[in-house]
Amino acid sequence: MEVARSPPTAGKFVVVGGGIAGVTCAEQLAIDFPSEDILLITASPVIKAVTNFKQVSKVLEEFDVEEQPSTMLENRFPNIKVIESGVKQLKSEQRCILTEDGNQHVYKKLCLCAGAKPKLICEGNPYVLGIRDTDSAQEFQKQLTQAKRIMIIGNGGIALELVYEIEGCEVIWVIKDKAIGNTFFDAGAAEFLTSKLIDEKSEAKIAQKRTRYTTEGRKKEAQTKAHAGNIGSALGPDWHEGLDLKGTKEFSHKIHIETMCEVKNIYLQAEFRISEKKSLIFPKDHHNQSVTTDKEIWPVYVELTNEKIYGCDFIVSATGVTPNTEPFLCGNNFDVGDDGGLKVDDHMHTSLPDIYAAGDICTASWQPSPVWQQGCLPPIGEAEVLEEDTQTVARGRLS
Repeated sequence: MEVARSPPTAGKFVVVGGGIAGVTCAEQLAIDFPSEDILLITASPVIKAVTNFKQVSKVLEEFDVEEQPSTMLENRFPNIKVIESGVKQLKSEQRCILTEDGNQHVYKKLCLCAGAKPKLICEGNPYVLGIRDTDSAQEFQKQLTQAKRIMIIGNGGIALELVYEIEGCEVIWVIKDKAIGNTFFDAGAAEFLTSKLIDEKSEAKIAQKRTRYTTEGRKKEAQTKAHAGNIGSALGPDWHEGLDLKGTKEFSHKIHIETMCEVKNIYLQAEFRISEKKSLIFPKDHHNQSVTTDKEIWPVYVELTNEKIYGCDFIVSATGVTPNTEPFLCGNNFDVGDDGGLKVDDHMHTSLPDIYAAGDICTASWQPSPVWQQGCLPPIGEAEVLEEDTQTVARGRLS
């Protein structure tokens, strides 16, 4: 006997994603269309919301970003209904979203703000950890408390913050570039900052004078853990605030940087023993790196393209993200960018009718200005375009 499927829920607007892009888009639509039902589909029980917004000047805004239970969003906007489930499939021809809880949701306009997922250097390895959202950051903190040495792969913002913040643990930092943080500053600044990274840290904390990201409402965290495959919202600046990033040792800071190399092989303990290769100790002097075999046994070993091998407790893959498009591509003829993101025009339309995208999931396909750099394409703009399109259709029907 077949179990009857729940009747489909319908909303004029359906937004997928509980991060800043999705929540901001849903809020703007709720304000512009107070009589319309808006469905927000998110895999996490918490959402990221903008609070304490202030328009400081014509182009300058000030706000806080808080992680809140989804019920707070529903209380603020009665016409928003939050569906807590991951997306299983998009059927664009039927204008329908299938979710992992077995339900289906019909839409007239769809906004995809599902973000991105970590680009891991090795899939399925229990000793390779990607940091993308709040839950993965907390898992990292948990593993770090038992660690004597870790390896960080990558040269982006998260890698830079990790290398500086971690204490009580040896850190081997592997970058493919000649200098650290080459996306953010030039070689001269990198050399200066490298010397500061290697030195002991000052105990004094400098007050932050910018947007703060805080966490609220973690009561349903255990439910999030039950859906380990789901992708949470992206981390913002200050993501490490409130996390105790400390290993098992008593020293403050110990960093070694391997430049202009990448990961060649990863060996588990048994595999490394069979290979009969030798690993190196943590270099005591950054400038005078003598080659000494490491006698300690480690859970995982990493062979680099410069032929050096180091053992460690686990590896942090901080090599960027890939757009989270997988649930939406099958059976749908989206135009996809070279980076895997859904191509959007300057009105945030995708290649399919009535489907829009914003945030890390999308790729700008228009000709950019020479001074323009894609960050998180604006969800408020997406909501405004949806409003314009809806009003245009309404005027056409009335005329």
